[in-house]
Amino acid sequence: MERITEIFVILENKPSTLGDLCGYLAENEINIESIGVFHDTAKIYVKSLNKAVKLLEKLNYTIELRDVLLIDMENRPGALAELTAKLGDEGINIEYAYGTLSRKNNMISVIIDPSDIEKAEKALKA
Repeated sequence: MERITEIFVILENKPSTLGDLCGYLAENEINIESIGVFHDTAKIYVKSLNKAVKLLEKLNYTIELRDVLLIDMENRPGALAELTAKLGDEGINIEYAYGTLSRKNNMISVIIDPSDIEKAEKALKA
């Protein structure tokens, strides 16, 4: 588990908006490690955070930085259920989640935005 900073980007809900955003990042050699797209927003995790923020601000995107948790877990039935139940049992709400799949080592990564990040970190370390 790792606390990371994602970029929350407001997007217009129209064709090519997401493609433009991804294209701008690619043209500036900023790799998207993970992305979640929801109606009119994108949540993006990049390792070149400062570079991406400067670029998006220069292009007049409305952005916000958010601390979230990146959690690696086994890719098997019930793994996500166990994680979310553990947080729920501690009274921690998950505001949103998105993930990536990898065939390497049968692992997945999920990014969650818990209502109380410190409490979530403690619960998941236990």
